[in-house]
Amino acid sequence: MNRPRTRTIESRDHPLLEMFLYHSIFIPDGVEPPAREIIRRPEIFVYIDGFGRDGDLGVVAEADGRVIGAAWARIIPAYGHIDELTPELAISVLPEWRGRGVGTLMMEHLFELLHEAGYRRTSLSVQQDNPAVRFYKRLGYAVVAERPDGAGHEDYLMIKELC
Repeated sequence: MNRPRTRTIESRDHPLLEMFLYHSIFIPDGVEPPAREIIRRPEIFVYIDGFGRDGDLGVVAEADGRVIGAAWARIIPAYGHIDELTPELAISVLPEWRGRGVGTLMMEHLFELLHEAGYRRTSLSVQQDNPAVRFYKRLGYAVVAERPDGAGHEDYLMIKELC
């Protein structure tokens, strides 16, 4: 397997966001994965609906001639929404590429793009029992609130200052 590289997301990548949105859903061990149609729920689909508008930023990771991950940020009324100046971040890596540094590569690249675009911070929402919480903390995110997500889970609302 080749070493992954990142690049800015392009319009030809936008159709892949449906797959990556699905793979971004946290599924605890022993829990049956939801049907792929779950991403069509308005509170989930908002993460990718019409992606590419002004202010939307994203990166993808490629290896072996294919896209293996995506990270994107946009200001949307979703689980991690803070205000109209703070884009909410989403990230997804194909299962077979997790734990290999792909997420860190994408996040660092996306943080650069957000900073260059003038954003001062970014937010996200993550289930408290998701192991990704440690990943986000390593990248500089801090928990600013705990709240239910509407599906019966307790989430952390996290923020990372970019400057």
